Amino acid sequence: MLTFISGNTHKVRECERLLGAALAYESLPLDEIQSIDALPVVEHKARLAYAALKRPVLVEDTGLAFAAWTGLPGALIKWFLSSLGPEGLCRLMRAETNRAATATTLLGYCDGESVRTFAGTVRGSIPDYPRGTAGFGWDAIFQPEASGLTFAEMSAAEKDRFSMRRKALEAFRASGLLDG
Repeated sequence: MLTFISGNTHKVRECERLLGAALAYESLPLDEIQSIDALPVVEHKARLAYAALKRPVLVEDTGLAFAAWTGLPGALIKWFLSSLGPEGLCRLMRAETNRAATATTLLGYCDGESVRTFAGTVRGSIPDYPRGTAGFGWDAIFQPEASGLTFAEMSAAEKDRFSMRRKALEAFRASGLLDG
C-alpha cells in the first residue's frame, strides 16, 4: 500500500482533493537535506521514508524560484518564509525589475529499489505585497501567468486550474503507480 509522507496537512488535503481520493499518509521525522534544487531533497526524503516504513512511499517538495535571484529560494522557500515571512520576501523583491518566479512541485516515489520523480511547474510572478487569505505557505506571494490573482486570492477550484501540485500528481497518476 502506498503511503504519502507529509507533515503538512494542508498539502495532504490538497493532494486528496486533486486526486479525488483519500490518501494513507504519515508524518515522519525525516532529516531533510538542504538544496535550492528539489530533486536531491525529494530523492533523499523518499529513500529515508522507505527505509523507515519498508513499503512504497510518496514524498513531495515544492519550491519557489525567483528569476532575479537565480533560482533562490527554490526548495529552501520554507526557511525563507519562516525567517522573512511573505511580507519580507515581497519587500526584498521590490527593488527587482524582474519579478518572474517559477513554482515547482516534485513528487518522489520509492519502492525500495529506485526513486521515480514527477514534476509540475507553473510560471508566474511575485506581487509587490502579499495578497489574499486562502491557501497556505507562500500562496499569497505567487501570481500564476494568465491570472490577475495570487493563489491565496483564488478558490480551491481556481487554484487547481494552475496548480503545480496538480500537474505533478497527474504525471504520477499517469505512471500507473498510484493504482498498482
